[in-house]
Amino acid sequence: METPLRTVSETCARLGIKPAERILVVRLEPQTLQFYRGGGLVRSHPVSTSLRPPSNIKNSLGTPRGLHEIAERIGAGQPPGMVFKSRVPTGHHFSEFSEEENRANLVTTRILWLRGLEPGVNLGGEVDTHDRYIYLHGTNHEDKIGQPCSAGCVLLRNLDLIALYDEVRVGDQVWIGD
Repeated sequence: METPLRTVSETCARLGIKPAERILVVRLEPQTLQFYRGGGLVRSHPVSTSLRPPSNIKNSLGTPRGLHEIAERIGAGQPPGMVFKSRVPTGHHFSEFSEEENRANLVTTRILWLRGLEPGVNLGGEVDTHDRYIYLHGTNHEDKIGQPCSAGCVLLRNLDLIALYDEVRVGDQVWIGD
């Protein structure tokens, strides 16, 4: 049986890059994220991925598959539940937003902005993960974590995201698959 870390290793070899020391594995079917360091599982978190089918295509609102890296870490030191607009903290917790505004999945707490590493799959043209603004981020809908509900991003509970954010760095790899 193919394991996610083996898939990452094989994909890296095909791309001519070295597997990172820290790797996040997002599994679409069970809606989970595993954090590996040095090949060992550190912890696992429930997540929510796209409500629509997975897709790497621009405007599909699907979570993109394949090998990515963390391109940017945004939000260090912000309190849990802080809402971000265009990657800038608003200065307000999601509870301070109207009921109507809170119907949407707000970007909260921290942002790990992804960049695809596979040309033609999730890098470049109509399949560019970074240009699609695909993040791992917190949410104002923690009650929906564990079931698909995003518009393409990977959603985590706010405190889970803080713990993860504190341990990952730019350049760490993220595998998204079934």
